[in-house]
Amino acid sequence: MKALSEFFDFSQKVNYKNEILAGLTVAMTMIPESLSFAILAGFPPLVGLYAAFIMGLVTAVLGGRPGMVSGGAGATVVVLIALMQSHGIEYVFAAVALAGILQILVGVFKLGKFIRLVPNPVMYGFVNGLAVIIFMSQLEQFKSAGGGGWLTGTTLYIMAGVGAFNIAIVVLLPKLTKAVPASLVAIIVVFAIVFGFGIETKTVEDIASVSGGFPPFHVPDIAFNVETLQLIFPYSLIMAAVGLTEGLLTLNLVDEITGTRGNSNRECVAQGSANILNGFFYGMGGCPMIAQTLVNLSAGARARLAGIVAALTILLIILFGAPIIGKVPIAALVGVMIMVAISTFEWASFSIINKMPKHDIITGILVAVITVWLHNLALAVLIGVVISALVFAWESAKRIRARHYTDSEGVKHYEIYGPLFFASTTVFMEKFDVEADPDVVIIDFKESRIADMSAIESINKLTAKYSKAGKTVRLRHLSEDSRRLLANARAVVDVNIIEDPTYKVVTDKVK
Repeated sequence: MKALSEFFDFSQKVNYKNEILAGLTVAMTMIPESLSFAILAGFPPLVGLYAAFIMGLVTAVLGGRPGMVSGGAGATVVVLIALMQSHGIEYVFAAVALAGILQILVGVFKLGKFIRLVPNPVMYGFVNGLAVIIFMSQLEQFKSAGGGGWLTGTTLYIMAGVGAFNIAIVVLLPKLTKAVPASLVAIIVVFAIVFGFGIETKTVEDIASVSGGFPPFHVPDIAFNVETLQLIFPYSLIMAAVGLTEGLLTLNLVDEITGTRGNSNRECVAQGSANILNGFFYGMGGCPMIAQTLVNLSAGARARLAGIVAALTILLIILFGAPIIGKVPIAALVGVMIMVAISTFEWASFSIINKMPKHDIITGILVAVITVWLHNLALAVLIGVVISALVFAWESAKRIRARHYTDSEGVKHYEIYGPLFFASTTVFMEKFDVEADPDVVIIDFKESRIADMSAIESINKLTAKYSKAGKTVRLRHLSEDSRRLLANARAVVDVNIIEDPTYKVVTDKVK
């Protein structure tokens, strides 16, 4: 029993009031978004709500980051639109389940840790771009139902006024009391005013019906053969990558906010398990949702209970609460999400922008632009990481140096400083004067490392030049990893390595 409680982290201290209220607030913000994304992709509305319930419950219980909220996110849904249009929803369910299997494999083989290699400028760009996306997505709610044009006249003024009043509550209430989440109070107050005074404004039921039953078990009605696998695998791979990227970046963000550290590999397994269940229970799949996660954290939630409450609330709404939740004004939810967008944006990035290197500034801006323009978070982060890696390689290549001297025996020594790898090989080769050097040359790697095959090839070329000139090159003070690389490349390179002396501690035994 103790092991089970530790696995689910139920042993941690829980503020039940904060957790329950935060869970209710999160559920209220997840419902319209899940419905909107389902309708956008051409899915039945309930498919979006089922995804919110299944993703939220499974990841809240099994996930690697208490406090993080998962649901039917737009980042993963967008990937499946083309498959839905070409082959129908049964193939979508199969693709979601396969994506879950891929995510579990990432977690089992402990590949989730590599997301921690994402540089800080990329994180800034990712978060700022996401904040803009969250804000821009709320503007869509100012269009008439059914995908028509923009609201006008009194309808627009009511929508904007209700939203502004909601934002005012979210901003001002924490200055008076933090006993309850401001966002939940704002939703309840706005709902009461709109319902009590009979104000005509856009509500949740204008998007779609939210009534239904418990998610039924369903095996995707597809042909289980190689052709089907070839069809759905690309969609599954992209969905898995996008989900894990957004999820693990969200995990990193929560780590920073809470000052604790989550388990990325466990989160991968939890996401995968949730997506597999989605594929067999009429869900559209999903991943951690940064906006809802920030709502959860801002409401004071730090444990798993809030996520469980949110998921169960969504299920209860599907089963029993449709008439009430359907009357909730969209403007109330828009106000909450706009405040989430404002709080998500890294405003501190403006204050430190003059202190950052230019390449970091460019990287951060580029990631933000790609995130907003393409809505492809995985691609934006990947491009940011690649650019940062190339910049690092370029800067490291310029750091390689060589100090040379000739000893009393006429042997010339080159002491190398800095890493020898693909980007620094050209500079490395330029340090040597083959024609003017004596017959014996020693290259000292005490302050350097041979990092890759390009470095080995450069040593091979250098050795060949000295050999052609009738001279000998010897390597000295190689690290263990450098020795292993050279040993594995004996078929490519032939060099003389000076073995470093080994010393043993002399112990005086008392007789």
